[in-house]
Amino acid sequence: MIATHEDTICAIATSQGGAIGMIRVSGPHAIAYTSSIFCPSKAGKLLEDCKAYSQTYGNIVDVDGSIVDEVLVSLYRAPHSYTGEDSTEISCHGSAYILQRILQLLMGQGCRLAKPGEYTQRAFLNGKMDLSQAEAVADLIASTSSANHRLAMNQMRGGFSQKLTELRDELLKFTALIELELDFSDHEDIEFADRSELRQLLNHIEQVIAHLVESFHVGNAIKNGVPVAIIGETNAGKSTLLNALLGEERAIVSEISGTTRDVIEDTINIQGITFRFIDTAGIRQTTDAIETMGIERTFQKIDQASIILWLLDASCADRQFSDLQAQILPHCKDKQLILVYNKEDLSANLPIPPSSCQHIAISAKKGTHLDELQALLVENAHLPAITQADVIVTNARHHEALTHALDAIHRVQQGMDMGISGDFLAQDIRECIHHISDIVGEVTTDDTLQFIFSHFCVGK
Repeated sequence: MIATHEDTICAIATSQGGAIGMIRVSGPHAIAYTSSIFCPSKAGKLLEDCKAYSQTYGNIVDVDGSIVDEVLVSLYRAPHSYTGEDSTEISCHGSAYILQRILQLLMGQGCRLAKPGEYTQRAFLNGKMDLSQAEAVADLIASTSSANHRLAMNQMRGGFSQKLTELRDELLKFTALIELELDFSDHEDIEFADRSELRQLLNHIEQVIAHLVESFHVGNAIKNGVPVAIIGETNAGKSTLLNALLGEERAIVSEISGTTRDVIEDTINIQGITFRFIDTAGIRQTTDAIETMGIERTFQKIDQASIILWLLDASCADRQFSDLQAQILPHCKDKQLILVYNKEDLSANLPIPPSSCQHIAISAKKGTHLDELQALLVENAHLPAITQADVIVTNARHHEALTHALDAIHRVQQGMDMGISGDFLAQDIRECIHHISDIVGEVTTDDTLQFIFSHFCVGK
């Protein structure tokens, strides 16, 4: 176990504006520093005499002896705490003044303010969780859908780590046997690592890692939202539709063509699925340099989206489709394309769409048939039902490491087909183990840790 930090840290762990606030203190002097500003009730014990997992009622006392607030102090003793260190949690009223004053009193005793993610970083450094579990804490806090919550809970509880540990242990066994063969290289007939068994293992691991790599498409959509690009000619009603779906005036709506010059993105949860809507610049011929850049970004967003909502003015949908199909359809291969006839009240005879396209008629301005459009989006998201037992990659760092691990496995498989020597096989197997170990933090650099934990909130 890595030694704990010498500093004792403190931070507010609750959001502002609530009725109750909470301050976390962690480190070698957490109990002593908290005790120095805390006066237990007549029936209560001094914090130093309290057992772990106990709560004590009393007052936080200012330097002049006045009472700052009535509080409840929870006490945890190392190593049985979130960080693995001695810790206290001070629950008080949610007043910003009270919270700040308690922090000032703690810092007067010797605490320092915690850095973003420092509590979870200490938990990782003290062996309370591996790095992938630590990253899942941030995902859990940021979860905005039931599916995202379930995946984060599974990863935080070690489901992902367990799968990686199983793969790594199997590879380590064969690496050790192959390297043992190298010690007896003078005896060419000695073979400790059964090659047929190794090939079966490689095929199994290749399938597992490939599945995890492929799962990132679903995991990324669950975590960051299914990307939906709203495209079409200028003044087709794209910004009006975005505002109607979000229920707020997120984009500027104007009768002037070309109002939207850049992409506008926002998310909404529909039936437990997060969608990331992208309002794009209207597609048309223009000599305006800024608008041209916006249209170029429109096609970039089409390429990045999973679902395309092509908005057509119902009164001239045939012309709009005919004018733009050569530009748009090539970008929609392997994507879900939905033709949305807007301003349905302006045309009694809507054109018949191509057989390959789903379609729906709405009025973005009046908000009619938006429920049907949302149902169509859920249908086209094609996200599987997620349980807490599912292992799905949602982290881009994990995806990159697994991709490198998969490349290494492919090299081992190719090397066996070519009959190369065991030392080269062992080298590629070790590289695969390295990338798997990087995910759980066994070979991670300080720079990587700093980057990961700097994105946490201060109180976690």
